[in-house]
Amino acid sequence: MTELSIASTDADRPRARTPGLFKKDDWWAVAIGLGLVVIGYLSLSFGPGLAWLAVLPAKWSHADQLAADLSKNALRYVAQFAVWLVLTTTALSALGYRLRQTVPAFAFLYVVSTLIIVLGQWDQAVRYNLEPPLVALAVGLILANLHVLPRELDAGFRVEFYVKLGVVLLGATLPLTLIVWAGPIAFLQASIVSLVTFGVIFFTGRALGIDPRFAATLGVGGAVCGVSAAIAIAAAVGARKQDAAVVISIVIFWAIVMLFVIPFGAQALHLPAGIGGAWIGTSEFADAAGFAAAQAYGEIAAKVPGAAANASDQAVAAFTLMKVIGRDIWIGIWAIVLSVIATTYWSQDGITNRPQAREIWTRFPKFVIGFLLTSAFVTFVAYQVGHADFSKVTTPALVTPIKNLRIWAFTFGFLSIGLTTRVRDLAGVGFKPVLAFSTGVVVNVVLGLVLSVLVFGAYWEKLSP
Repeated sequence: MTELSIASTDADRPRARTPGLFKKDDWWAVAIGLGLVVIGYLSLSFGPGLAWLAVLPAKWSHADQLAADLSKNALRYVAQFAVWLVLTTTALSALGYRLRQTVPAFAFLYVVSTLIIVLGQWDQAVRYNLEPPLVALAVGLILANLHVLPRELDAGFRVEFYVKLGVVLLGATLPLTLIVWAGPIAFLQASIVSLVTFGVIFFTGRALGIDPRFAATLGVGGAVCGVSAAIAIAAAVGARKQDAAVVISIVIFWAIVMLFVIPFGAQALHLPAGIGGAWIGTSEFADAAGFAAAQAYGEIAAKVPGAAANASDQAVAAFTLMKVIGRDIWIGIWAIVLSVIATTYWSQDGITNRPQAREIWTRFPKFVIGFLLTSAFVTFVAYQVGHADFSKVTTPALVTPIKNLRIWAFTFGFLSIGLTTRVRDLAGVGFKPVLAFSTGVVVNVVLGLVLSVLVFGAYWEKLSP
């Protein structure tokens, strides 16, 4: 899982004041996401459930239509903002961030996200490629690099928290049966990509004279997920602190590049939504940017004549299975394996971290548990009420509102990517690490395309969330 901001890595996070599980944003994302799903289900007996709260701008072609819709639902937007504000600031306060920073930051985030979603609902948005994830990133980058906002507001632009929350909510729209069916394929493809990409980056780095600890951190940053991988692996192998910062910088650069390249590359190749989503899942280097790319390509693929009715969801589902279920869990595996190798072969002074089996659990992305729990809960509900009632009653009253809230959470995350990414922070990382990582990028993109289209294409094309 990657947060696209050097300034907002775990190392710079203020010390959390909350004991126990809720020291990490993973568990807050699980608690809030699962709580919304359960409350949404329980509230079905008392009225519209979450449907009233989970408002989104309607499609529009003229300004008067937009104004009428916003005016009609003004109270719903105010209520939604209040709920999001309470949930997010409570979580961020528990993680150690100050209300005087997080409240104005989230208010700004909500207002701009609303404008971005409104723009995405314009009937000409597709014509001009104004996909909300790409617009959110571009707007954020412009504002951040023009230094329009105070740097302190970064405390409220928590990319990882918003994207993890979106992933947990995403589980409610993906049945557990689908995850079980496609999981082995996703893990196999992810394993191939992880092993090959790591090998290319690591051995290229070693050939260039890069220290093995640094090369290993680079390799896992490209094979799994940048920031979390860089921090975890640097600690596991005893790399220098600046090595992790360099890897983070390179990952940020390539994640942003791939956010634009892969969706439009998939469009040029006329890939079905599921296959395009799987390719993004194997070729992106950050979860947040990957979700933005998958959502953008899903919207593009859905507009193609003859496309499946659920094409936009299909792209996101394929990406999730490939990246979140497939690749992200490798971070724990790499941490334990490389700590063993570092202790056994790379120790120069005898001072290295002793490998421990619990490292796999420590490094495991906990929000994946929330994703599986929400998927299992909604799958159980579908089983209890029956397919017909679930499609006619429960889906519009529960699943669709959760999907709308997921769109808000992801938009907060996409915008936060840009708002916390400063081009100045990406400079000065050195030629050799960039070359080693970029070599892995080329192999990763080509291998991901081959696996997604030629080897496992039949599975991804038939994916039906």
